[in-house]
Amino acid sequence: MQLSQLAVLAAVAEGRSFRKAAAELGIAPSAVSHAVSALETSLGMRLLHRTTRSVSPTEEGRRLLETLAPALADIDAVIGALAEQGGRPAGPLRITMPRLAAEDLIVPRLGEFLRLYPDISLEISTDDRFEDIVAKGFDAGLRLGENLEADMIAVRASGSWRGAIVGSPAYFAHHPIPQHPRDLMQHRCIRRRFSSGLIYRWELEKDGKSLVVDVPGPLILTDQSLIRAATIDGAGLAFVFEQRVEDDVQHGRLIRVLEDWCAPFDGFYIYYPSRQQMRPALRAFVDFFRFKG
Repeated sequence: MQLSQLAVLAAVAEGRSFRKAAAELGIAPSAVSHAVSALETSLGMRLLHRTTRSVSPTEEGRRLLETLAPALADIDAVIGALAEQGGRPAGPLRITMPRLAAEDLIVPRLGEFLRLYPDISLEISTDDRFEDIVAKGFDAGLRLGENLEADMIAVRASGSWRGAIVGSPAYFAHHPIPQHPRDLMQHRCIRRRFSSGLIYRWELEKDGKSLVVDVPGPLILTDQSLIRAATIDGAGLAFVFEQRVEDDVQHGRLIRVLEDWCAPFDGFYIYYPSRQQMRPALRAFVDFFRFKG
């Protein structure tokens, strides 16, 4: 009974909502509330802060959940392995990745993947932060190569990527084209805030010389699709992945500048903790989405 209550607690804490946990677990919200209350009563401590608008773990709840997550992940893995007896890819598979990687690399091929492996139940969580996949119960993640931990197994999922500094013709009708990164300080730049709260400082490189520019600007956005749209509308200069704006540059909606300062860098990798006892579902995902170019 306590094991099921712990699983409910983890779902509530992850979704920060009793209703979201109920929907994920397929049970009534009242059952979720009862399970958490019963667990708190049996332990003699409050595990969640509750208000009318939010739910968050108490300090005791946080410590319990940090210890609990790997154990629940192991249980999920065992259940998945039982479902995969005989090497058949099946069962739940949880992957974390930035939204950009999901949109450009994974989602366009999901139809084919799920047709090949109909018994896999795939969950994709999008977040810019580098997740501890073991602690958060993920089977694997996708991140840029420069952000990977040394103890992770990494499989290339894309070729090299480049950034592109772009502005619209309407913007350049009233602003000079920058000739050097220092000129960016005189421009209206669209800045990007990551999920961690940090605002990205533009990283540029030419002939082995690196520059990090904390650009000024009146607009901060969190998503490259929104940044692209605002740039086309003339809101300012943007620094985005070139794959996102190639068509816009080709058709004159955007003008690329300082291209010689945008050096290529490692693209995305699929990363996971160990090859030992690798579940067939994860192996199928890695083999399907590995870069073959």
